[in-house]
Amino acid sequence: MLRTTPLHALHRELGGRLVPFAGWEMPVQFAGVVSEHAAVRERAGLFDVSHMGQVAFEGPGAEELLQRLTPNDVSRLRPGRAHYSALTTDSGGFVDDLVVYRRGASSFLVITNAANTGRDLEWVREAGGAAASGTVSDRSDDFALLALQGPRAERILAPLTDLDLAAIRYYRFAEGRVAGTPATVARMGYTGEDGFEVLLPAEAGEGVARRLLEAGAAEGLVPAGLGARDSLRLEAKMALHGQDLDEEHSVLEADLGWMVKFRKGEFRGRAALLAQRENGVPRKLVGFELRARGIPRHGYAVRVAGEPFGAVTSGGFAPFLKRSIGLAYLPAAASEPGQAFEVEVRGRWLPAEVVPTPFYVRPDRR
Repeated sequence: MLRTTPLHALHRELGGRLVPFAGWEMPVQFAGVVSEHAAVRERAGLFDVSHMGQVAFEGPGAEELLQRLTPNDVSRLRPGRAHYSALTTDSGGFVDDLVVYRRGASSFLVITNAANTGRDLEWVREAGGAAASGTVSDRSDDFALLALQGPRAERILAPLTDLDLAAIRYYRFAEGRVAGTPATVARMGYTGEDGFEVLLPAEAGEGVARRLLEAGAAEGLVPAGLGARDSLRLEAKMALHGQDLDEEHSVLEADLGWMVKFRKGEFRGRAALLAQRENGVPRKLVGFELRARGIPRHGYAVRVAGEPFGAVTSGGFAPFLKRSIGLAYLPAAASEPGQAFEVEVRGRWLPAEVVPTPFYVRPDRR
């Protein structure tokens, strides 16, 4: 049976098209993917991301455990800050990609991908051994998680919270109240736009979502589904676990080497990643555009200089940019912008070209 989030009844009321996703019944769209995508780029959209996992690491061994299991440096986080990281295999591949919140000296909350929460917990408990016992707990059922994204997000949220939103910088968070409910408000998201993720008690999720939609109506806020979330994150070149990230491709090959802090000491996969850094990666995740009419999709075959080389990991027509774009792993020697290769689209080999990424950068960051 599919699981549902605390906002499930609201999704039905708003006419969301509900589909199975990672074991959950989730809205893929409301008014339509393209219109929701445009609303987030131009105004604001509200996403239900309560299906994401929330795992607590608490106690005197929490920091050391996360240091051993993830490549980013947890010791550099101060309370109220978060960072992007991963659970890595011995070969430097991805068990999952994560966001780690530091709530206190010995208190962390880790956001996992929806399909991976159970597996992540098993991995942590097995790899962490005795240190994980009593330190790690699944808190996913306790929370609702809302993502308010778009250039008007701060203007919409400000009247409903006691927090100084302007003081919350990117990848930082604060504890306060939203629509009268205790909440954690973080400045981050998965769309390439400014915005906030709001973590709330599960039972308050629907009520707060309604208040946000009411308050944001005059600003053009719309409910948005998984379809727009996917097209938005692709334009921003934000990788998706299970497509762009997996155990077979390392953190360095995924072009996420900035999260690897070798100087912090030993962590799972360090030796393999260090060897790749010293010897070079054999392949690299790149962004590309098609140079002929067609739409690249996940799984479409790729060839370089006439030779098969994997497949498109993510792809589609970018609604805001109005171009056909995608991501794929190419040989390192063929990964620089301007490199030509081909993608098989509906039985035709179409020309493609590696381009700089992210494809989209919001105006205030250009």
